[in-house]
Amino acid sequence: MLFKQDIADKFEKEITQEQLESLSLNFYQGEIIVIDHPDQVKNAVIDLQSEDILGFDTETRPSFRKGEYHPIALIQVASASKVFLFRTNMIGFPEPLRRVLENKRIVKAGIGLDNDLPELKKLHPFNPGGFIDLNKELPPLGFMNTGAKKLTALILGFRLSKTKQTSNWEAISLTTGQLAYAATDAWVCRAIYLRLCGVC
Repeated sequence: MLFKQDIADKFEKEITQEQLESLSLNFYQGEIIVIDHPDQVKNAVIDLQSEDILGFDTETRPSFRKGEYHPIALIQVASASKVFLFRTNMIGFPEPLRRVLENKRIVKAGIGLDNDLPELKKLHPFNPGGFIDLNKELPPLGFMNTGAKKLTALILGFRLSKTKQTSNWEAISLTTGQLAYAATDAWVCRAIYLRLCGVC
């Protein structure tokens, strides 16, 4: 088992909607770097390759009509000091980033990866390595609730805002709210992983 039961038992295992709503909102307030040009990829990847643990998430423009499909528009990767937002609708899925996501040495903690990874493979084939899906790792430890909102509440003790989830992630420019939302989703995955490892 990836996480130790004695550490997991320090946290509540389920939360009601009422309890969730009583928590204060929080969001990532550190450095956010938007990668929307191929020339920016190399330096971002150099930073990421030096990390042992990353938080991971993706965003896709929502579909409101039957049969409408949109590919992943954003890949969020959180390091110890910043969050990189790779705008795949502008730069594609570059090979240096694929190498990071294939690297088995680097842990990539995410939530609900069963959809993210197949969709990424539609952008370009790759072999995911080092990915940890918190939605799968935590139920065997007794957690009754999964998903980003409830796991963040249970383990980190605050509430996530999801108001930007269905916004247009293919917009020419992302709003401040979108940037904060996207960065937060990757950041909490890393933070949850570390908390369950007993690191913080």
